Amino acid sequence: MRPILLIPARLAASRLPEKPLADIHGKPMIAHVWERAVAAELGPVHVACDSPRIASVIEAAGGNAILTDPALPSGSDRIHAALAHADPNGRHDVVINLQGDMPGIDPGIVRRAAALLDDPSVDIGTLACPITKPGRESLPNVVKPVVSFRNADAGRALYFTRATAPYGGGPYFEHIGLYAYRRTALERFVSLPPSPLEKRESLEQLRALEADMHIAIAIVPHFPLSVDTPEDLAQARDSLRP
Repeated sequence: MRPILLIPARLAASRLPEKPLADIHGKPMIAHVWERAVAAELGPVHVACDSPRIASVIEAAGGNAILTDPALPSGSDRIHAALAHADPNGRHDVVINLQGDMPGIDPGIVRRAAALLDDPSVDIGTLACPITKPGRESLPNVVKPVVSFRNADAGRALYFTRATAPYGGGPYFEHIGLYAYRRTALERFVSLPPSPLEKRESLEQLRALEADMHIAIAIVPHFPLSVDTPEDLAQARDSLRP
């Protein structure tokens, strides 16, 4: 495999304005994410952004940034547009979509998602972790994958939902929004219209499942810190303190 890593980043954010530029110990958050992506040592890293200010931060850190249309509807569309610019000749056959708001992500779990594509039947690889806090499984902003396990820590995604699922006794898992796409799968995915279940649950990955694409999931121990609110940012500053 010849992966390329793309990090979508938007300046606009309803709960935390200019989130990618939020300072964490003298460094913008997007620069922390870029460094973690580089540390995964999987392939070249590009930040797909909608603002010259984000691009300037990445370029000052020694990285590559690609300006994309601010009107693009999703992170998947943003990385697809950036891919056409970064690799017009199709050299890279695997595309890793790493969210720009996970400044403390472990490079090892990025590699874990990519490794799911070692199985030639898999179109998309992604991650989840056990839900351990009581009641969290009932929160609609926590996306739960329903997984058919092939072994103790990996399996095939049957569904993703904001409801509490699956029913009955047993563990629940929380989806982590990091994806490893085969390039052909990404191109097919963005060409499809939003699907009925995608629109009903507001979950983009359901478009792939409704199109009979194979999504594999690996289970990792913990959810990487994701920054969406000022409270999350304070936690990130505390956990990433030098």
